[in-house]
Amino acid sequence: MSAILPIQMLRALAAFMVAVHHVQSDAAVLARLGGRSFTPSDLLPWMAGVDIFFVVSGFIMVHASASLFDRPGASALFLKRRLVRIVPLYWAATTLFLLVALALPATLNSAAPSAGQIAASYLFWPVISSSGLVQPVYSLGWTLNYEMLFYVLFAAALTLPRRLVVPAVTLALASLVGATAMLGPLPLPFGFWGQPIVLEFAAGMGIALLHRRGLMLGAGARFALAAVAVGLLLGSPHAPLSAGPWRDLALHGSAAALLVLAAVTGPREPAAPTALGSALVRVGDASYALYLVHPFAIRGLREVFVRLGVLEPWLFVVAALASAVIAALLVHRLFEVPVTRALRRWTGA
Repeated sequence: MSAILPIQMLRALAAFMVAVHHVQSDAAVLARLGGRSFTPSDLLPWMAGVDIFFVVSGFIMVHASASLFDRPGASALFLKRRLVRIVPLYWAATTLFLLVALALPATLNSAAPSAGQIAASYLFWPVISSSGLVQPVYSLGWTLNYEMLFYVLFAAALTLPRRLVVPAVTLALASLVGATAMLGPLPLPFGFWGQPIVLEFAAGMGIALLHRRGLMLGAGARFALAAVAVGLLLGSPHAPLSAGPWRDLALHGSAAALLVLAAVTGPREPAAPTALGSALVRVGDASYALYLVHPFAIRGLREVFVRLGVLEPWLFVVAALASAVIAALLVHRLFEVPVTRALRRWTGA
């Protein structure tokens, strides 16, 4: 389990990157209201945090589920554990979003959802939203629709012998992507599931297998992997856009895979983390909460800044990101952890 600390740090980085992406649009609103200039940062492709999440997810499913391989009833137990972990906080965030949309519609930038979209959102089923995009009511949930596909495929593969689990899931993901690439846009949900980004789950699973087989790299090699990853991310905003999702896979997905590989191939008994490392691990523990909660913290603080007449965008960026992290830590401790523990006891997961 020594790989978990650096993985948790990466999860913190990934969630924070997504928050940075979203906070800038709200900062731009404040700048316009205050007659100030604001140029969003394109230093990194901030939404590449999602790619890191997907590679990490692939790694964790193999790493944390090793005891389920070749075990009777593994599929059902795996799904129970994932549902208990993912569903409560996402359903709570979706419900809160709907309540805000009903009570304060002017604070949100979204059209009123249909009953079908609401039901599909709670069921993690890809549908076209009222705005014409394939996303749930709470738009951040698009990533969870991919995660649920991965979980179902992984659970099904757990009925196979140990050596076939990862190849079977990889083949299923590659088949979806290949069919979409060869046949053109497929009807939902297959057209959504068949996007190249799902191959990042396979990359994470492959890294987990290398880790389980004892792959270790020296500090220099790991630094080189991380440096290449950072280079890919730094160059990504300026790369040609013509390749679309395949470009994102080549740049963001590759960078995410290199970061995860660098993170998990270090010493099996790493030194105790520094104060900064410990803080990152705590944020990593709350990274799921940070991912789901940060839009509420950011938009809520924007409304406060507007009402107070404080229209300095970069001050808002710093304050909003800090408030998002604090809110995530509180939600993780006061809601996510106790609810997950209670459901695990109740379901036997």
